[in-house]
Amino acid sequence: MNIERCSWANTSEYEMKYHDNEWGVPTYDDKVLFEFLILEGQQAGLSWQTILKRREGMREAYYNFDPERLITLTDVDIEKLLKDNRIIKNRLKVNSVVNNAKCYFKVIEEYGSLSNFLWSFVDGKPVVNHYKTISEVPASTQLSDQISKELKKIGFKFVGSTIIYAFMQAVGMVNDHLISCFRHSEV
Repeated sequence: MNIERCSWANTSEYEMKYHDNEWGVPTYDDKVLFEFLILEGQQAGLSWQTILKRREGMREAYYNFDPERLITLTDVDIEKLLKDNRIIKNRLKVNSVVNNAKCYFKVIEEYGSLSNFLWSFVDGKPVVNHYKTISEVPASTQLSDQISKELKKIGFKFVGSTIIYAFMQAVGMVNDHLISCFRHSEV
């Protein structure tokens, strides 16, 4: 059987699996949301396929993206991570993981959960778009600008508007599956 999916997801097995099983599925779990926030920041300047290939290694290196563990990382730990081939070995990105874990707790303290904070921008339910072609899908929106601005106020790093829009797509805050894609109606 030949199924139609978003064209970006046809270049590798990693992308197909990710697209078919995760991308665009509404996610309300704080730990999963935090993981995607980190992964999208790590992706800046790289292909998503690079991140997908290293995702399991990053999970191991970053303690399953557990904010409680990440805030305990020392300068010595960070230096070790910068030699670890499982991750993106960029000092700013590694430091952002620790920084963003600290910011995660600021959000929890003020909003009760990361999910409450993020999903409040879309009233708790996905924005469903109806794009016919990949060229119609924006790289950022006024909403991603707003969320990015709020995250930066809290102190998060690697959360520019384009990164946040990709995050919103990944966690299902927006459904940007093309209308011809079999996943559009499923998610």
